Amino acid sequence: MPRDPGQTDRLIRRLRWDDLDTPWLIAFAGLARDEDLAGAGLRHRPLRAGDPSASLLAAPGRARARIVARRPMVIAGLGMIPLVFQAYGAECTGRALVGEGSGVTAGTVVAEVEGPAANLLSAERILLNFLQRLSGVATTTHEHVRALGSATTRLLDTRKTTPGFRMLEKYAVGQGGGFNHRLGLFDRIMIKDNHLAAGDASSSARISTLVRRAREARPDLLVEVEVDRLDQITPVLEAGADVILLDNFSLAQMREGVAMIRGKAWCEVSGGVNLSTLPSIGEIAPDFVSSGALTHAAPWVDLGLDWD
Repeated sequence: MPRDPGQTDRLIRRLRWDDLDTPWLIAFAGLARDEDLAGAGLRHRPLRAGDPSASLLAAPGRARARIVARRPMVIAGLGMIPLVFQAYGAECTGRALVGEGSGVTAGTVVAEVEGPAANLLSAERILLNFLQRLSGVATTTHEHVRALGSATTRLLDTRKTTPGFRMLEKYAVGQGGGFNHRLGLFDRIMIKDNHLAAGDASSSARISTLVRRAREARPDLLVEVEVDRLDQITPVLEAGADVILLDNFSLAQMREGVAMIRGKAWCEVSGGVNLSTLPSIGEIAPDFVSSGALTHAAPWVDLGLDWD
């Protein structure tokens, strides 16, 4: 079927902070707190939970500190500051000094925090862990978007995310300039090579049957089919897939495959996607290029807490 421009908002999205479940995020921050203070995850927990170092060293009264970028980066996750403090039950406050998705230089003060010194010391590592991880994903995504240059191709993430961190990491991809593919298995029918093998769908007739069955079962969802050879494209087009994913194609094969698909379905490419190949992929101009590296290979960035 011809590709439908009205499907765009069902194909990709950018998670907003308001799309995330605040009670779940607080509970998630609480799990991180309990690892640090109470040995959560251990079969035998410590007899006495807490932070004895902070209670011994911290001066009484309130303290102030600044969250500082140690290198250039794109910031994401500042919304976790009050949620982490809430999980600790501490009388701490935080104030962001830059916007989400902002590119900052080394030495930029990203946020200020204030509260009882012992509470700030206890919450420091967990707070920075969230910010460093999410800003790392945003920074890595921004680097990949820049590699695409002025291409019309949109950069997508994948489900290759840290367990438990998926929605936060996908949110951070959006802050870096990328877009979200599937949020989970629930929001698209995606027929991959293993599905074809499991369904014995090696012939065009069987592929058509599988796509038709998908449409009948879930007419509310788009159907995407992964192919790894050029000769699979025509049967998938004839079956009426909404999206065709070219998996691990060479650049020459990709150019031919995109030309076969253009205007007839949405085209996504994946596999072998990195900073050096993205400019060439952008010149071929598929609709989308997806990369698991935005999340699974994103290094943490260096943010520190400097005390006043």
